[in-house]
Amino acid sequence: METKTLPRQAILVVNAHSRRGQDNFNQAREKLEAADVELIAAHAVDDPEQMAATVRQAVESGAPMVIVGGGDGSMSGTVDELVGKDCVFGVLPLGTANSFARTLGLPLDLDGAVRAIATGQRRRVDLGMIDRDYFVNAASLGLSPMIGQTVPHKLKRYLGRIGYLIWAVKCSVGFRAFRLTIDDGVKERRLWSTEVRILNGPYHGGVELSDHAAVDTGEIVIQAVVGRSKPRLAWDWYAKFFKLRDRNAHTEEFHGRQFKLACHPPQKISIDGEVLAKTPVTVKIAPGAVDVAVPQD
Repeated sequence: METKTLPRQAILVVNAHSRRGQDNFNQAREKLEAADVELIAAHAVDDPEQMAATVRQAVESGAPMVIVGGGDGSMSGTVDELVGKDCVFGVLPLGTANSFARTLGLPLDLDGAVRAIATGQRRRVDLGMIDRDYFVNAASLGLSPMIGQTVPHKLKRYLGRIGYLIWAVKCSVGFRAFRLTIDDGVKERRLWSTEVRILNGPYHGGVELSDHAAVDTGEIVIQAVVGRSKPRLAWDWYAKFFKLRDRNAHTEEFHGRQFKLACHPPQKISIDGEVLAKTPVTVKIAPGAVDVAVPQD
């Protein structure tokens, strides 16, 4: 695993529409400057749809590091702009689940995250891909996209993961299992499933779901909750949340560089919390795609 020293200059881009973004923008700017990180510019972005364009401009301006503050959706929606560029991706976890930050071993508090950027190192990591769209951590299809697409913003903003749980119970009433086809180019598998997770890292929704997914393996992990039972899906989340010994009893994992996924009926796909695609899709790994800022240890 290759690591290098972090640059001392950066541009800060914060999603001020995220759960804690508005409150933390000024603090993040002050703490970064106090930690001797020279901010070339700092942007509080009120419209999440402008995040990618703001990061793109920052990268094109020649900034050696762009620090993005927000949730997993903000990270996934902006990381495309750094692929193939000599620019470090700094992560300030200001969202609800902060799965990518957990995967990188970053502190989830603002002081700790700033310290990692100011005193840490750069690390080359993989990204996942859904067709041509890069993502940092995880994508899912099944019940999760239904929750992500319909959950009221205020419920997510003020209750965090508990708000997701409450809404999940409501959404599960009308949800039905689907037929999943997984093709790795050598063998095709068909099975019933209630949820499929496409993992570049072990976390999804802030919960550690896989013992094998990581950002430096050169492989993508497809994890399917098998069968047609909704109570089994609920138990799977419960068992993984509390790390029970039989937490993998109802899931099957597939590891590889590329897969074709199809479902009957077709399923929407949530990419790091944002519903952006629909089956059928090609899923693959982009090895060593970006440099990220991580703690020294």
